[in-house]
Formats: sequence, structure tokens, C-alpha cells
Amino acid sequence: TAWLCGSPPVVAAATAMETAARQECYPELKPVQSINAHPSNCICIKFDPMGKYFATGSADALVSLWDVDELVCVRCFSRLDWPVRTLSFSHDGKMLASASEDHFIDIAEVETGDKLWEVQCESPTFTVAWHPKRPLLAFACDDKDGKYDSSREAGTVKLFGLPNDS
Repeated sequence: TAWLCGSPPVVAAATAMETAARQECYPELKPVQSINAHPSNCICIKFDPMGKYFATGSADALVSLWDVDELVCVRCFSRLDWPVRTLSFSHDGKMLASASEDHFIDIAEVETGDKLWEVQCESPTFTVAWHPKRPLLAFACDDKDGKYDSSREAGTVKLFGLPNDS
């Protein structure tokens, strides 16, 4: 579920059981509109911080970018091979990170769809999140089967965008 603060505030939801993005008015949560966003189940949804776009990720391994005002799909990103688990827009809305069970994170330029970076990972990625003011991406992967002690209940948060990253 994602929120777009405005007047009135709007909530958009994409669930694993739906192929549509739903728009509802808060606080009543009355359906306003439903958009067929993907041919298979939607898994995640995020609004960009500028309020211009929202993105949906789906079991079809596609990320679609939607214009908030027109409610039309303006672009699809198709570099992932597995269902899209997580999405995040950068603080300025210019970059979109998406990840799945693929062993990389795709970072795209929102306006063109061009690939900016492919962040290599040793295992599937569960979540990605951009820093609220800097081009710094935090992400967490399923590291339990790798070089880490799988008998411990522990996780690892990694960063991309530090001065030595390229």
C-alpha cells in the first residue's frame, strides 16, 4: 500500500491477489478507481516523492510506471526475470530501484527508462530503500544460504552509493 498526500489524501493498493492498482479516498477508503496494471498479480507499489508517478511491481517480472494525474502507464521496465518484490524512488524522484529473486538490483532513470546501474547481489533481495535526502540506497538480501552463519537469526543491510561504489 502507498499513500499520496494531497487534498483529499489518496491511498493506492496493489496486493498479491490482484492484477490491478486500486485508488481509494481516505479516510472512508471508498474505491475511486481500479486500473488493470499487469497481466499477473501486483506485488508492490510506490509513489515518487514529487507526486508525479507511481510504480507497480508484479509477478510478471515487470515494473510499470504510471502518471498520477492521467492514470496511464508511461513506461515499463523489463530487466528483471523474477517477480518484482520491492521498489523505491530516489529522494528527487529521478531514479527507481527495483529488485526480485534475481541476484541484482536494477536502478533506472525514471524519465527515460535507461539503466543507470545494476547492483550485483549474492542472493535475492527482499527490500530496497533510498535515503530521504541523498542518492544512497539501502537494501537487504536473503543471505542465510551464503557465507553468513545460517544458524543465527540475523540479517544484513547493505548500502550502494557510497563514494567507492560504481
